[in-house]
Amino acid sequence: MSNEAKLLPNVSVSGLKALASGMLAPQSQSLLDDLLTRNSDGKLSEQETKELDCLIEQIDELNLLKARAAFTLSHQDQKS
Repeated sequence: MSNEAKLLPNVSVSGLKALASGMLAPQSQSLLDDLLTRNSDGKLSEQETKELDCLIEQIDELNLLKARAAFTLSHQDQKS
């Protein structure tokens, strides 16, 4: 993927800043903490393991979006 393709061109500066500093929702973070603790203890059911995997995928997507927003902001700063 080229650097230009990584930009988020149709998002406002305030939107980019919000995305770049975004975090997992508190309820999801609490669930993640619980599942990770119980997983390290070997106490997750099959359904809970799937739920943990899903949360980790969501976090990966969030981190990619945050990185793209930060990259877009830095690219805009360089153009100014």
